[in-house]
Amino acid sequence: MDYGPSTITIDDRRKNEGGDYLFTGLVEELGTIKAVYNGTDSSRLKIAGRVVVEGLKLGDSIAVNGVCLTVVDINKDDFQAQVMAETLKKTNLRELQIGNKVNLERALRMSDRLGGHLVSGHVDGVGRIIEKKRHDIAIVIRIEAPETVLYYLINKGSVAIDGISLTVVEVGSKDFTISLIPHTMSLTTLGLKNVGEMVNLEVDMLARYVESFVNKKIVKDKGKDISVEFLAANGFL
Repeated sequence: MDYGPSTITIDDRRKNEGGDYLFTGLVEELGTIKAVYNGTDSSRLKIAGRVVVEGLKLGDSIAVNGVCLTVVDINKDDFQAQVMAETLKKTNLRELQIGNKVNLERALRMSDRLGGHLVSGHVDGVGRIIEKKRHDIAIVIRIEAPETVLYYLINKGSVAIDGISLTVVEVGSKDFTISLIPHTMSLTTLGLKNVGEMVNLEVDMLARYVESFVNKKIVKDKGKDISVEFLAANGFL
């Protein structure tokens, strides 16, 4: 399956809608798309969400299905955000239509509890739901994902799916699974999505930092073999 480009560069991210804000991956409410204004190569979304508009200001960032967007208009029970061509190309926001539900979360305040994990709102790739089945009270979802996303996933690690902070159950060669409790299913878009539908994926930023630090250390030490002792000696374990 052709996912198109699967990553957004650092420069692209700095030019993107939301700036350098952070989120927790804990969805505050399900919003509803009230209008989609399509430009030549961009769009403007009008989204109903009574909870998230409280205290919201023009220029604030908000995660819409895990994509960090900037608020450009606010009313009593809805807001508007612009979506650039780069974001439309690399996320599932391009598929949104009037009446669709979206996960909404306001940017993290430094005084907030971090109940999920640190989420940047910069999507690393788009996945496709290929299986959805019940296991006792839980719903197990299998998601086909780009190799560039799977590379950073580990069993019991964190991943953001449509902006929802979730724990990876198992990673395969072409897909991974998650398990959701009824509470998460009822309060997020994953309870509404069916097999075949697309989801935005963002890997745990800590995985990228660890990779970067290790690679820099390898270069500095001129290709010394990586071992448990090497990682422990250099503060990675």
